[in-house]
Amino acid sequence: MLSSSPYRDVKVIDVARKAGTSPATFYQYFPDVEGAVLEIAEEMAKEGATLTDLVAERSWVGKSGWQTAEELVEGFLSFWRRHDAILRVVDLGAAEGDKRFYKIRMKILNAVTNSLTDSIKDLQSKNKVDKDVSAPAMAGSLVAMLAAVAGHQKGFQSWGVKQTELKPNLALLVHFGVTGKKPTK
Repeated sequence: MLSSSPYRDVKVIDVARKAGTSPATFYQYFPDVEGAVLEIAEEMAKEGATLTDLVAERSWVGKSGWQTAEELVEGFLSFWRRHDAILRVVDLGAAEGDKRFYKIRMKILNAVTNSLTDSIKDLQSKNKVDKDVSAPAMAGSLVAMLAAVAGHQKGFQSWGVKQTELKPNLALLVHFGVTGKKPTK
């Protein structure tokens, strides 16, 4: 329902009808629509925690580094597309200062940010990335960029950008951000 209706327009009676049940049954499980949305968002955040697998213990050197960047971009954008409707509600709640939604958003973003931070620090320990680079600042900036782009995927078409162009260019930015180098393809 969230993909076809604005969040604030979704009413308990509509959810109950769609689910083939009564509002009374709905209220046995959830206090209100927001409670149901939070439950769905928590489940989505658990899946989001697996985004760390796209980065953790992966190589950022040579052709492997380019592949890691491509897979991170693909995985991140795919996750966002699959959960677009609920992520819009989470973003709205977080932007309005609701700490419950903010925590869910950060749970998803931290999974990738922490792994990218570790990857950059690892490269720094091997003298492959300048020590002056703040690993948490770089990782956080890259993840914020990924989230912003992921949430705006449809908008790129209005600029004449195709998905086939977006992904490699985003991967280029991610690779350069992590390694400070042009990728070896």
